Amino acid sequence: MQHSMQHRGSRRFLCVALTISLFVVLIAAGWTQYSTAAKASVSAVALRGVAAPALSRRHNTVAPRVDWTANGSAGGTHYSALDEISRSNVDSLRVAWIFRTGDVSDGEGGDGGPATAFESTPLMLDGTLYLATPSARVVALDPELGTPRWTYDAHIDRVSLAHDEVTTRGLVAWVDSSRSESTPCRTRLFLATFDARLIALDGRSGAPCADFGRAGTVNLRDGVRGADRLAHEYHVTSPAVVVDGLVIVGSSIFDNLHAEAPSGAVRAFDARTGAMRWTWEPLRDEPASSAFATKATPLFRSGAANAWGLFAVDAERDLVFIPTGSPSPDHFGGLRPGSNANANSVVALRGATGQLVWSFQLVHHDLWDYDAAAQPALTTVMHNGRATAVVVQASKTGDVFVLDRDTGVPVFPTQERAVPRSDVAGEDAALTQPFSTISPVVPQGLRSSDAWGLTRFDREWCERRIRSLRSDGMFTPPSLRGTIEFPGFLGGVNWGGVGVDRPRGVAIMNTIRVATVVTLLAPDSIAEDSRRAGGDAAVARAEGAPYGSRRELLRSPLGLPCNAPPWGTLVAVDLDDGHVRWDVPLGTMSDVAHLPLPRSWGSPSLGGPLVTAGGLVFIAATMDRQLRAFDTENGKVVWETALPASAQATPMTYRVRPDGRQFIVLAVGGHHLMHTTLGDYLIAYALP
Repeated sequence: MQHSMQHRGSRRFLCVALTISLFVVLIAAGWTQYSTAAKASVSAVALRGVAAPALSRRHNTVAPRVDWTANGSAGGTHYSALDEISRSNVDSLRVAWIFRTGDVSDGEGGDGGPATAFESTPLMLDGTLYLATPSARVVALDPELGTPRWTYDAHIDRVSLAHDEVTTRGLVAWVDSSRSESTPCRTRLFLATFDARLIALDGRSGAPCADFGRAGTVNLRDGVRGADRLAHEYHVTSPAVVVDGLVIVGSSIFDNLHAEAPSGAVRAFDARTGAMRWTWEPLRDEPASSAFATKATPLFRSGAANAWGLFAVDAERDLVFIPTGSPSPDHFGGLRPGSNANANSVVALRGATGQLVWSFQLVHHDLWDYDAAAQPALTTVMHNGRATAVVVQASKTGDVFVLDRDTGVPVFPTQERAVPRSDVAGEDAALTQPFSTISPVVPQGLRSSDAWGLTRFDREWCERRIRSLRSDGMFTPPSLRGTIEFPGFLGGVNWGGVGVDRPRGVAIMNTIRVATVVTLLAPDSIAEDSRRAGGDAAVARAEGAPYGSRRELLRSPLGLPCNAPPWGTLVAVDLDDGHVRWDVPLGTMSDVAHLPLPRSWGSPSLGGPLVTAGGLVFIAATMDRQLRAFDTENGKVVWETALPASAQATPMTYRVRPDGRQFIVLAVGGHHLMHTTLGDYLIAYALP
């Protein structure tokens, strides 16, 4: 249902496998350990922003201010037309300023609250930079100096949050053109909090807008089926969007705890008053019958299919494009028969009414937790000799779908291919699944002949392990024997989405390439399995379903993945003909393993790319402490700099004044469940 932050324990096993075990394995293999003192000095130099060579920088005095007004930029493309920073001068970038939020916790402190995940991307609007921190604090900053103008604290009760981590990925801004410039709350910032509140703030002062909801706040759990019963499982992690005076928001719901999770309803609220205007239910029209239906357990019994990722807006068409997640529970679908039509889909809703205009399903009757996680990206492609407005939707399966924006019809054809059947009583897996004819951006399916190992011993162990499990290709259903998912439930492509450079006709995305194993568990074996499971396995009861589940990384006795590296890449897809232009390893795990690991191994990543007209792709997102710039044309790294922590966030860029500099800004906070160094830094880079 959620990206990996929402999987309780899911990312923990990924981290354990890819950090602690790598440390042990690679010492045995004879690698030389990094000097931690040397690494610290590199980070210190980066933070001081030491002098770079002077440049003859272009000053365009007629160029306008360039804002960043939406999370993911306009239309979710992660693209900026700014080109002052280019391939020819990017190596002269230096730190312009640093702001520290003070909002950082590893979850081990005395307050008893969860750890923080700083995954936020700021907004820049009307000469002010706005930032949301993990614990729902909002800070307004001078965008050229990084100095605070005001702060607001939503005072979430972190101690009561039954979760491993807390995050807020950003804000949405709206200007009420009916109000004068001097009127309070003409510019409104909407903050959707982890404890499920929607708060309206005055962009000038940070004060709550008293005319919105109750003293500036709407309780997002009110009116949602099941949210009152399971309030501690209902959250919001991603920012809302605004369409013609309506604030539209989704939700984040825990995975695998209940068959009947809270509803994944998407709702719209009046931006001035906070009154609810419409609700769209993704599972409303599903049938109510199943092999497990009884008088005591009426069906349809499911929930979720919630939209926890980032939305995209086409204001001209009055359309909101929403990626939806899997129905509950993730890995057994006998209580939710049928295709679960609007789950695991990208849907287009009419902004004014919430009416479903079209829906395209990426996965039928999902059994793999293959949410539609990535933000839809709105662009145009040349198709049959004409420019066509499209939605680009990347998926956890590694398929990239390009859909007509008005109809949802694939511009590049899709194929419904036969897939393996389930061998579990009561399960009715889909007979076919959709595959894009665009080249997949990750390998799909894992055979015993694909087994990889650092030594012959662990490669042969992996071969035997793969043969012992169900692994009949993509979409092999979960089983009591254990089933391999490759790509695993983390992706593929996760919430970071895609960057679209329309002038160059390319979409760029970061991928995760780690195989996982899902095993269904009978109720009487769940308790024992929980006791036996190691620190890298997540066991879930799925209350109300006939089976629970265990999820774990597919790895050898040496702790390395059984699938071959790279385990994370950056991929460019040509949007006019669908072929992969380039595919390069992204990141390393050297920082977490404290060893110089091969760059060719790559790293899992969370966060997304920033693409600019300067021919550059800026991305951090990996398990190492680096921000990198890649050449859009060929995928070569043209610049990288050390960070004080890893950065599981997406960069943004802006220019404040016509004669001002272009800034690149990134939240640098590390990740508790990825076992990386934590931090609370917002760092801005610019040319001298």
